[in-house]
Amino acid sequence: MSAAAPVLRDGLASLPERLDRIRDVLREEYCREHSHPWLVAYSGGKDSTLLLQLVWETVAALPPEQARRDIIVVGNDTRVESPLVIRHLRESAESIRAAAEADDMPLTVRITTPAIDQTFWVSVIGRGYIPPTRNFRWCTDRMKILPTDRLIRGVVARHGGAVLLIGTRRSESQNRQRSMERREVTATALNPHGSIEECRMFAPLADLDDEDVWMVLMQRRPPWGGSHRRLIALYRSAGGGECPLVMTKEDAPSCGTSSPRFGCWTCTVVKKDRSLQGLIDSGHAETETMESLLDFREWLVELREDDGNRLPVRRDGNPRRRADGSYVMGPFRLEVRKTILDKLLALQEALGETLILPAEIDSIEDVWWRDEAAERARLALTAAAIPA
Repeated sequence: MSAAAPVLRDGLASLPERLDRIRDVLREEYCREHSHPWLVAYSGGKDSTLLLQLVWETVAALPPEQARRDIIVVGNDTRVESPLVIRHLRESAESIRAAAEADDMPLTVRITTPAIDQTFWVSVIGRGYIPPTRNFRWCTDRMKILPTDRLIRGVVARHGGAVLLIGTRRSESQNRQRSMERREVTATALNPHGSIEECRMFAPLADLDDEDVWMVLMQRRPPWGGSHRRLIALYRSAGGGECPLVMTKEDAPSCGTSSPRFGCWTCTVVKKDRSLQGLIDSGHAETETMESLLDFREWLVELREDDGNRLPVRRDGNPRRRADGSYVMGPFRLEVRKTILDKLLALQEALGETLILPAEIDSIEDVWWRDEAAERARLALTAAAIPA
């Protein structure tokens, strides 16, 4: 972008002036002489909602002949999102899609999901992976980064490039501020994507504060219709923040922090799920569902911490030692995995919520069959090696 682009936070400008400057920066980038689509990261949370709102308002104000570059709103469903959050994401995505069509906006919506053989339940129940920890956070890659990465690479391959807009702000946390400073992320500059050539990243909200975001959302209706009332109520009940659409490994620490973020109800990276607990404490209408999910999550943690539930070797059959010589326990034993599935299916029936897909169960049973076949083969080889 031009070096002369305005600085968005000068300590003097009012919020309306700063919002106008953001729209100016968005307009300048959108009207450039190339056809690289915009990809707008949308989690349904406050920051991504404001980002999309400003993008929509900017493009809608352009003459029709200038509003031609494609805009792809990109969301992500890990398949284990909090039911309240994923319902909000999908319902708002449908409203956005319908309004864009009615207004003849060059905008489409895509919700990415992990491949069936890479979902949380196929990994835990099928392969026996222990629920994620800070040192073994296998979930972010499989469930967030890779599905969205595939979409971005497809767009880049078709169009020769893309611009990825994210709602990242410096004031989110000290870690976020340090990360943005290290990568030289500003509100007026495009930065290279961490792993995809020909994709540039753009964070136009970088210099806004929480108060700025809430002020706009409370005072302005979304251009795709309805209001932000449900979103505001969700935050108020849970005391939470959005678990953002993670695009690169550098963004991964934002998933699973100790702050009360909305995210996967199965997340065991944090010691306590403060967003679920907040919904329960607030007396939310779906308190019973939230309590049941929270109890199941706590049970998964208990299973993980009991070495008796795990094999003494890795999935490849080899042991692994720590630096002190002690063994690292492997995946869940097969009988434990079967118990988890039985209990999950019982919970799904009790709540009337889709917690696991039939296709996931098929994939799980396929993994079990292969594991049992491998175990039979190992036993046969062992028996053959013992003299009669």
